[in-house]
Amino acid sequence: MSLWKYGVEAFVTLFVIMDPPGAAPIFLALVADETRKRRNQLALQASLVAFSVISLFALFGQFILRYLNISLPAMQGAGGLLLLLVSLELLTGKDSTSSAGAGVNIALVPLGTPLLAGPGAIVATIIFVRRIENVNEGLILALAVVVVHLLLWLILRSSTVVMKVLRESGVNLVARIAGLLLSAIAVQMIADAVRAFIKVS
Repeated sequence: MSLWKYGVEAFVTLFVIMDPPGAAPIFLALVADETRKRRNQLALQASLVAFSVISLFALFGQFILRYLNISLPAMQGAGGLLLLLVSLELLTGKDSTSSAGAGVNIALVPLGTPLLAGPGAIVATIIFVRRIENVNEGLILALAVVVVHLLLWLILRSSTVVMKVLRESGVNLVARIAGLLLSAIAVQMIADAVRAFIKVS
């Protein structure tokens, strides 16, 4: 696999899984009563929280799996099933998020995690790290993660403008397309896990 193909695949996969356009209306609903300055602060905090979680599992995810004696195909299969459920929620328009409790920083929970840096993104990151064969691929993966989170921050920060342009029907359309792509990614992950189990047995 070429270096740039690997990077583009990592970027697209994480972007689709984290779904910043789909998170924008949820973000707006959670910060509707905040000032513009506070909304910008929460957008930055949520992006940093998501980036921290993804980076943590990129660096130590494989160690965690070894410590818990979990094989990558098992994690990949479980992640694929989880992504399939998430994609069905996107396709059907079901809202799986709950409102934040009083006194809770929504940039941490539920926005930063599990909405953005959820199990799907974590599993995908571990899988891409596992596929790294040289330093350049490691750097291109790091670049893809950084770019995804920069776009995430920009979309959340400008979500008010995005909502005015797309309106509710446009956001729903984006969510449906993301759900379709995510379901295809989920099926591929499950198929790869099955092939890996067959090779081992």
